[in-house]
Amino acid sequence: MRLTSIHYQTAASLRAAAIGAALTAVPVSSALAAEVNLPPVSVGAGVRSSFTYTNPDVGEDISDFELNSARIYISGKVTENISLMFNTDYNAGGATPESMRVIDAVAQFSFSDQFNIWAGRFLPPSDRANLYGPYYASHWGVYRDGVQDGYPFETEGRDDGVMYWGQFGIAKVSAGAFDVQGLTKGSSDVLYAGRVQLDFWDPESGYYLNGTYYGEKDLLAVGVAAQTAAGDNAYSVDFLLEKKLGNSGVVTVEAEYARYDGLGGYPSPLATAYESSDGYYLLGAYLFPQTVGIGKFQVLAKVGESTYDYQFGSDVDQTTTELNLNYLIKDFNARVSLFYIDSSFDPNLGRDNTQIGVGLQVQL
Repeated sequence: MRLTSIHYQTAASLRAAAIGAALTAVPVSSALAAEVNLPPVSVGAGVRSSFTYTNPDVGEDISDFELNSARIYISGKVTENISLMFNTDYNAGGATPESMRVIDAVAQFSFSDQFNIWAGRFLPPSDRANLYGPYYASHWGVYRDGVQDGYPFETEGRDDGVMYWGQFGIAKVSAGAFDVQGLTKGSSDVLYAGRVQLDFWDPESGYYLNGTYYGEKDLLAVGVAAQTAAGDNAYSVDFLLEKKLGNSGVVTVEAEYARYDGLGGYPSPLATAYESSDGYYLLGAYLFPQTVGIGKFQVLAKVGESTYDYQFGSDVDQTTTELNLNYLIKDFNARVSLFYIDSSFDPNLGRDNTQIGVGLQVQL
C-alpha cells in the first residue's frame, strides 16, 4: 500500500517528536542523578568453562564438560575516600552443594597511596597466586600443584577480617587480622597475615595483582608473605619477571616457594594427616607478537614439586607438569586455553592422573 502525503507528514512529525524527547531526556536524567547524588556503580561478570579428558592411574577414563566458575562483580564509590566491592562466585559442587556464594564483600577506605583500610571478606596478604586468582592467572590449571595459594581460607582464597595496605615507592606492604572459620585451632583464634612486595621496574597499582600483564608492563617483582595462627605458620616467596621484547613479543617467568608448617596446605594424599608441606613451582611463557585471526597465541609451561611431611611413615612427593597453548582474544576478558596437566606421586598412591582439555574464559 502506498502512503499519502498526510501519512508522510505524520510519520515525520512522530520521528521529530521522538528525537526531541530523547535529546531532552539526557540532561533531565543527568540533572536528576546529580540532584539525587547517586554514587557511580560498576557491574561486571565472568565465566570459566571447560571440557576435560582425564586418564587416571586407577579407574576408568572420564570425559567431562564443566562450568568451572561464574562470577558477578559489583563495585562503586560511596564518597571520594570510601568504596564498596561485592563479588559472588558459582560453586560447582564437589564436597559442597551447588550454590552462589559471596567471595568479596569489603568496605574500602582509601585516604592516600600510603594509607588504605579494608574490612569485610577479601583476599588476605598471601602469595601472588592468591592475589590474582584463576581469572587473572597466566595458566589454566591454578592451584593444582600443592604449592600455589595453600594458605588457609574460608572461601575461594578469602577470609573475614580487617587489613591495612599502602604503597611506598617500589614497596607495597599489607598486614591484617582475620578469622578463618574452622581451619585454625579453636574457634576464637585469630590469623595474622602480612606481605611485602618490591616492584623494581614498573609499579603495580592497587592491592590485588595479576599473574601477567601481557606486555602492558615490564615487571621485576619479588614478594614475601607470612601467616600465623595458634602457633602454626605458613610463608612464601614469589617472583614475577615480564618483559616486552623488541619484536613486541612478551616473555614471562613466574616462580614461588611456599611452606605450610601446620597452617594451611593442600589435602593430604594419604588418609592420615601430615605435619607440614613445602614446595616450589616455575612457570615460563612466551606471547607471540603476530595477530592470527582475532587474537594472539601464547605458549606456556609450568612445573611444580611439593613434599608432604608425615610424623609416621614416609614422606610423599607430588610432581605436577602443565603445558598451555593460549589464544588471547582480549587478554583476560576473552581467551581460550588448550591445556595438558600431569600429576604424579612418589610413592605411587594410585592417584596419578593426566588431563587434556580446552578451557574458555570470558569477562565483561
